[in-house]
Order: sequence, then structure tokens, then C-alpha cells
Amino acid sequence: MRLMNKRVIVTGGSGGIGRAICELFSEEGASVVVADIDEAGGKDTVSGITTQDKQSIFVRTDVSSTPDVENLIDASVKFFGGVDILVNNAAAFVFGKVEDVTKSDWETVLGVNLIGAANTTALALPHLKDSSNASIVNIASVGSFTASPGFIPYSSSKGALLQLTKCLALDLAGDGIRVNCVCPGSIYTSATEKHIAYEGADREEFLESAAKNSFLNRVGEPKEVAYAALFLASDEASFITGSSLVVDGGATVH
Repeated sequence: MRLMNKRVIVTGGSGGIGRAICELFSEEGASVVVADIDEAGGKDTVSGITTQDKQSIFVRTDVSSTPDVENLIDASVKFFGGVDILVNNAAAFVFGKVEDVTKSDWETVLGVNLIGAANTTALALPHLKDSSNASIVNIASVGSFTASPGFIPYSSSKGALLQLTKCLALDLAGDGIRVNCVCPGSIYTSATEKHIAYEGADREEFLESAAKNSFLNRVGEPKEVAYAALFLASDEASFITGSSLVVDGGATVH
């Protein structure tokens, strides 16, 4: 019960890594606000973690929309009385080479992956300051510091999110708020299937290739990222801020 009585907001909680974080944090005693644009998926997450002893709510949220985020924070505080932990997990998966990416593509990927995280943090900040041992965990990517063909918009946004994490850690240290990020590598989620479709790749060959890039010869599972987020969010990481925890099976050690 490492998050007993903690009030948590998880953006992008309708599936994949976000859902795994919601489920694990709830198991560890937290009350969880699930935020996502996917209403059906978000409500499904809530139904899976709400029990007689554990409470969760869904708030439909587009993190690139300031009114949506304001509503998210207001609803979270109204329901749970405050915010102790914020997990910025919502992501837009926009890929392409620089000559193929439109202005609209850039606005989408930066609006969610960078500005959305910054804006959600800013609006939650007054309540995080009122909390003891508040923590922010951003879900970045190994793409934050490695380059892959045709990943320019996504990787650029995740690189900026990694730098945002460091800057926030510095600026918020005086308020007792720790800020860290998790950088997942190849993790099997619905987004993996979308990327396979984008590449026009053979599914089995794609997954086999991704597995071979890892020392452990497999792709990761969402819950393995959730455990990393749990550690950084919990008091066990009380002297860790401004850090990035890579969860990629050793793929970026080369």
C-alpha cells in the first residue's frame, strides 16, 4: 500500500500504459482520477478499479484544451479534496519525416505531449503545493534521447518533455514537489498496433525485430512501466527528482 490515501490524476488512462498505471496505483491504495479523450475506455478503466474500498472517477479530458484541464482539476478536487500525485501520460502518436509533417501535425503532437503536460501541471500546481510529499511523473520515451527513422514529431515532443521534467524539478523543489519521468522503450500496447499499421509492416516481423533490440529478447508490458512510475511517485523515491528511469530491457545501452 505504497500510495495509501494518495489522490492521483492519470492522464491517458483509458488503455495501455495509462490503464496499467491506474490499476497498479489503485492496488497500492490510491484514489485515482482517470482522464482521457476516450470515454468508453476511461470508464472501463474506472469500472475495473472501483470497489467498495477503492474509489475512482473518469473525467473526459483533452489535455491540449485548457477548459478541459480546468474541468479535470476542479472535478478531481471536488471529488477527492485535493491532488497529491500527477501522472502526465496522455500522448499523441504522430510520426513522419520533416518534409511530410504538417503544421497541424506539429500542433497536435506538441499540444498533447508537451503543452498538455505543462498546462496540466500548472493548473494542478496550487493543489500539489497544498499536499505533503507531492510528486509528478511524466511518461516520456526512449525517443526523448534516441533518434529513429521517421519519428521526428513524436521524438521531438518527447525530448522536450524530458527537458520539461528537469526544469520543473528545479523550479518546484522549493515547494517540496518532486518531478521525474519514465522513458519506456518497446512496450506492447494498442499504440504498437497503430505504429505497425503506419509502417505497413508485417506484425510478427515487427514484434520480433523489436524484441531482438532488447537484451531480454522481448518487448515490455505496460505493467512494467507502471511499476517504474509507482516507484517514482511513492515516498520510496523521496530523494529522487529531475531523473529519468529507462524501461527498455537494455535496448538503449548500446
